[in-house]
Amino acid sequence: MKLKNKKIVFGLTSPFYAFKATINEMKKIVSEGGEVFPIIAKEKYDIDSKFNDTKDYISKIEYITNKKVLESREEIQKLENDIMIIAPCSRKYYRKTCFINL
Repeated sequence: MKLKNKKIVFGLTSPFYAFKATINEMKKIVSEGGEVFPIIAKEKYDIDSKFNDTKDYISKIEYITNKKVLESREEIQKLENDIMIIAPCSRKYYRKTCFINL
């Protein structure tokens, strides 16, 4: 798949276990020339606990993509994209978002 000059919105659904795997995928997309716009839900962005290293991952993601991780609806709604990735997309999340209008 050719990703050069493609605008890709990358939605992160979980800060705890998924960021490590998704960072590797973001690196691949950026290395192929894709422009990645990372987004995360405000509730996930603001989580703070001793077991959570979300802020470290966010800074890594911002470094890799050279873009600020967006978490406000106003900023996210303004994005124009060619591709949208939701990662990880669990079965529960998929059912909730994809079949909402059926």
